[in-house]
Amino acid sequence: MSRTRTSHGRTGRPPVTSRAQILTAAREIIDRDGWEKLTIRRLAAEIGIGPTTLYHHVRDKKELLLLLLNDYLGQVEHPPLPDDPRDRIIVATTAMHDAGAAWPWVVETATTDGFVALLDESALWMVEVILAAAEDYGCTPAQAVYIFRCIWYYTAGEIIVRANTASRRAGDLGPFSLSDLDASQVPHLAAIGDSWGDVAQADTYVDGLCALVDGLLAQATSAKP
Repeated sequence: MSRTRTSHGRTGRPPVTSRAQILTAAREIIDRDGWEKLTIRRLAAEIGIGPTTLYHHVRDKKELLLLLLNDYLGQVEHPPLPDDPRDRIIVATTAMHDAGAAWPWVVETATTDGFVALLDESALWMVEVILAAAEDYGCTPAQAVYIFRCIWYYTAGEIIVRANTASRRAGDLGPFSLSDLDASQVPHLAAIGDSWGDVAQADTYVDGLCALVDGLLAQATSAKP
């Protein structure tokens, strides 16, 4: 559903000619300053128009972020999908993870249970693949939704934690250390010591995803009469 309206421009200023121009300028602000700094007024100044003109195209920041989200997800490359339903879930979810990791703010704006109802069909292909694969495996539609939600929570958490950790390590987080813990109070943590940081930095997303999907599918199918 298109939300873009015809722009009549402004005397002495370049008109907004397309949604693509708006989204390109918005992405530049996000990439440069973060999505929290994106406002209608700032975007209008970036393009070189007045906020009133921009409001002819987007109602508010919420709608602008949704347009960006749909545009970005709709352009994610569709990977070849294997025949095996379980493997299809892994491939589609990995594509979803990689898209989110490349632009973490997308994940932050989609961390509500009802976000799928806001997306266009072109942006929902990964969700559709996961649900279809789960049902092909033998799950009910309700079980397929449950599986997707569990996968999404795991994936969103992985992306946001890693993005926030990278951001804070570049600022005030400092090196990770458990060396000062009192072993009489938390003996297992104290024994792990600084090796926790090394383990936490390892890229184990796909291994964890496979274990999660295998467990969810086994649970769903074993629950059937």
